Amino acid sequence: MSQKFRIARAAELESLGVLRDFIHDQCARAGIDDATTYELKLAADEACTNIITHGYAQMNPGSLILDLEIDAHQVVLRITDFGHPFEPSEPIAPDVQAALDDQPTSGFGLFFIYSVMDAVDYRATEEGNCLMLTKRRAPKVVPV
Repeated sequence: MSQKFRIARAAELESLGVLRDFIHDQCARAGIDDATTYELKLAADEACTNIITHGYAQMNPGSLILDLEIDAHQVVLRITDFGHPFEPSEPIAPDVQAALDDQPTSGFGLFFIYSVMDAVDYRATEEGNCLMLTKRRAPKVVPV
């Protein structure tokens, strides 16, 4: 049986702390380990920042809806917005051999999201844009 939680907030950078706290609190209640919770918060923060700054660019501030579904095997976070659609393609890994001055100053967000999530799916429909982030739960180790 899964547990489902929802929060809706204005698509403003000031909302990010509340959204991170929501993920943290619900994961803690469900017994999700700290590493998984951190990765979910990191991916959500990056995705929501992109939606706020790019998805709602040149529009009135809209809203963000986060739906969190937790079951015995995985945690699924759905982020819905009503801004400009965006297709997050497979990101290109940063060139770790290049000097810092030669690195781009942005564009690593998708790389981080894909690096910490087990699955990333995006759909743009008439009902809004939905980014679905899936993280498998670590199996519990039972001492023998």
